[in-house]
Amino acid sequence: PPCKCDQNPPRQTRPAPSSQFLPPLETKRAIQRVPRPPKPTPTPVPTPSPGHQPRSATMQMRLHPASSSRAVGGSAVPLRPAGLPSRSCRAPAPAPRCIAASTNPTPEAKTDATAPKQTPGTNNIVAAKDKTRAPASNDDLAALQKVLTEAQKAQEVYSRFNQQQVDKIFKAAAIAANQARIPLAKMAAEETKMGIAEDKVVKNHFASEFIYNKYKNLKTCGVIEEDVAGGMSKVAEPVGVVAGVVPTTNPTSTAIFKSLLALKTRNALVLSPHPRAAKCTIAAAKIVLDAAVKAGAPPGIIGWIEKPTLVVSQALMTAPEISLILATGGPGMVKAAYSSGHPSVGVGAGNTPAVIDDTANIEAAVSSIMLSKTFDNGVICASEQSVVVQANVYDKVKAEFKKRGAYFLTDAEKDKVRAKVIIDGRLNADIVGQSIPNLSKIFGISPPPGTKVIIGEVERVGHDEALSEEKLCPVLAFYKAPTFEACVDTADKLVRFAGAGHTSVLYTNPLNKAHIHHFSSTVNTVRMLINTPAAQGAIGDLYNFHLDPSLTLGCGSWGSTSVSTNVGPMQLLNIKSVTERRENMLWFRVPPKVYFKAGCLEVALGDLRGKKRAFIVTDKPLFDLGYCDQVTRVLDEINVSHQVFYHVTPDPTLQCIEAGLKEMEEFRPDVIIALGGGSPMDAAKVMWLMYEVPETKFEGLAMRFMDIRKRVYELPQGRRESTMVCIPTTSGTGSEVTPFSVVTDEKTGMKYPIADYFLTPRMAIVDPQLVINMPKTLTAWGGIDALTHALESYVSIFATEYTKGLSREAIILLFKYLPRAYNNGPNDLQAREKVHYAATIAGMAFANAFLGVCHSMAHKIGSRYHVPHGLANALLITHVVRYNATDVPFKQAAFPQYEYPRAKEDYAEIADMLNLPGATNDDKVISLIGAIEDLKGQLEIPSTIKEAMNQVQWLRRMAARLCEHGAWGTGRLHGRTGREVSYPLSKTDMQAGS
Repeated sequence: PPCKCDQNPPRQTRPAPSSQFLPPLETKRAIQRVPRPPKPTPTPVPTPSPGHQPRSATMQMRLHPASSSRAVGGSAVPLRPAGLPSRSCRAPAPAPRCIAASTNPTPEAKTDATAPKQTPGTNNIVAAKDKTRAPASNDDLAALQKVLTEAQKAQEVYSRFNQQQVDKIFKAAAIAANQARIPLAKMAAEETKMGIAEDKVVKNHFASEFIYNKYKNLKTCGVIEEDVAGGMSKVAEPVGVVAGVVPTTNPTSTAIFKSLLALKTRNALVLSPHPRAAKCTIAAAKIVLDAAVKAGAPPGIIGWIEKPTLVVSQALMTAPEISLILATGGPGMVKAAYSSGHPSVGVGAGNTPAVIDDTANIEAAVSSIMLSKTFDNGVICASEQSVVVQANVYDKVKAEFKKRGAYFLTDAEKDKVRAKVIIDGRLNADIVGQSIPNLSKIFGISPPPGTKVIIGEVERVGHDEALSEEKLCPVLAFYKAPTFEACVDTADKLVRFAGAGHTSVLYTNPLNKAHIHHFSSTVNTVRMLINTPAAQGAIGDLYNFHLDPSLTLGCGSWGSTSVSTNVGPMQLLNIKSVTERRENMLWFRVPPKVYFKAGCLEVALGDLRGKKRAFIVTDKPLFDLGYCDQVTRVLDEINVSHQVFYHVTPDPTLQCIEAGLKEMEEFRPDVIIALGGGSPMDAAKVMWLMYEVPETKFEGLAMRFMDIRKRVYELPQGRRESTMVCIPTTSGTGSEVTPFSVVTDEKTGMKYPIADYFLTPRMAIVDPQLVINMPKTLTAWGGIDALTHALESYVSIFATEYTKGLSREAIILLFKYLPRAYNNGPNDLQAREKVHYAATIAGMAFANAFLGVCHSMAHKIGSRYHVPHGLANALLITHVVRYNATDVPFKQAAFPQYEYPRAKEDYAEIADMLNLPGATNDDKVISLIGAIEDLKGQLEIPSTIKEAMNQVQWLRRMAARLCEHGAWGTGRLHGRTGREVSYPLSKTDMQAGS
């Protein structure tokens, strides 16, 4: 099936993985305790600069760094009072402070030779310099006016579109954005120099696929809700022209998100990109606009500022053509939006605390926080900034963080980090979205290779503790509190200090309702996540489907914003939400009927009595060898007419499928029978799908997706009148029970893995008598293919109790019977039978748990070098086991089913099941790798890719010679006409055939 990550785009700088696999247990680091330096004497508060009035005389001013091109935000923003308000008074938080690179740019300040100099690396607060802004040129304002006029005219036309027209445009735009997710991610990473390219791919995918899936059926035109009995109805009308402010931290995903919302609600949108992300933001907007116009939207429905500056952005927000401002950025820009005189929907600053109490699942909690904090190098505003731990589990939690790749700073190192996190009273923009190696250089520290997150143990909350601020990079503050109530108090202080209204997280026993209630009634945040990674959980629709997916997160009045929900289409028309974690609904799907045992073919086919026409899909060798006769004889007995299509080639192509589909449509069967190995079954499945659902578009079917239930392209409802029957004649692919198919584009050579549960056959006939005479090499490679299915499905991130039992049984059968089937061939019917069953059982497992990186790479090797799929898996599987068996994965999946990385434990369970030696999990994994290599040795499988390539080339030359001398038809040598053999042969097979 498709890899969930699609292709892996080039990464930003990341820590290199450890060169030694299965490292010994970590030794405790000797931490040199450096005495804490005395607190500095407070610097007198300077006089506020003219034109910026604080809310009260007691409020202090945080000032912009002098003449810094990396500085962000507009003018100085007033601080909250020096003393935090008591909980009893519940005083609302003041306006949020600027959060580094996610805000709009600060204008350059005039050079002032008399200004006091800053001491590098300190948090000096100095008097504000006199700052001036260059006025916008007439050309810039004229260009803006032209965009606004076009948007207003387009919106007037678009406002008269009906729901069907709008939904067509919405879908076309989502598909276009989804297809461009990878190049846009690369552009964003390159232009902003922040985050990780592949994580930006995920965000682009989320902004197109998840937003479309959530709102595809939402009514946004005319009457959208009607309660006849209650006498109530709701009517939706567009607001008009929307101004969209786009941050530099999420430039392409936010542009996609806002564009789709505007199109869904019949609004026009004019985007104001961040100057440091203008190119990629405009590229994303243009892709959506072009697709929308092609689908019928009026030109100009989406526009943008070509040369964004602060002055032009302010002109956009105050323009009379604007009806609503959708502001995603720093508090300075959001405040400007709310001060524009137009209705605004904005976000606030985030400073998310994660509380871990003494009833929490510590491994799951730490894994979730690490997953969230490392995603895109921590630029998502909802990601955790602090962890608050109850004292009686503090040491366990700290040890678990170390185990998962966190590095705890010494006292001296903490001072270095503090000096670089906040500079001149502001978050240092140079650290935002940076990798651990880059941060290490900036901070002047040397964490060990492979470090994933930097953690500083602290006690204070406020301006005198820089680590208690929002950091937007893989750095966490770490607090200890004596009781649960004290943990919640600390979290509340962190939120009130720098993240009012945004997001908070509690890790606890799900049944501990008392703790959940106390936490939710004390901490003032809109999103209160329970046992959920903050970055992924806050944006919605990943860990709880009832929280709307969004990339603009309202913070309510606590965060000085107008909405207290995840922003969606209703905010662009004019509603609200609350959440608690719920696991993804899972299923177990296999064919309704699976027949097995030697000789079951005749009885199973008898179940088709009453059908009229059967279309048989197979390949030329099987047809010539008489395999089809065993099927057609039974069909004749039950009066089912039949037609045979025997032109399927190895790695079936689109041309082959189109040819078979044409014959199928002429014959009009009510049952399709696939007879053969993986290729005939793959071809027959796609033929069946396109026969049942003629409107199916292959490019849509082949579109990659992260979640099969949320894909942008969905199959139309077909006739579903015919029955699909699969009869495997090889032991390996398991295709007879899976919803997968692999098709090759003969023009490009590209293999397309197709996945849809429509492709699951209605009947599978697993008759061991059909595989008695399989060649030895096909037995070996098919058997290892089945073993790879079982191993990868067992450690899959989607493995469940329903699939693991099947994986275990398949592994046991293959280790016990595959060598016998290989060595004894047709003389050992029991071994043949058990291996055949194991392949089908493993197919049932991976049909529901999916596979991993071994199969991904095997498909690439097979496509590029024409290495048989089973052999490619055999060459890679032990390397993949080594790669997977670690407690600190190089890259975690975005939303796995497991609570924490456990591949090493799973492999150790398999070793125990096979009675392999080992005192520790590491020892057991090594034993399992040895057992697999030993099995490959018994099957005469090459040990290296180089050796395998030489053998494949030798087999091709031998097959060509046999073709020339007419050596087919022995019953042992099954081949395809022409240059290659359908079933790869070993030297032993060749000798026997000769």
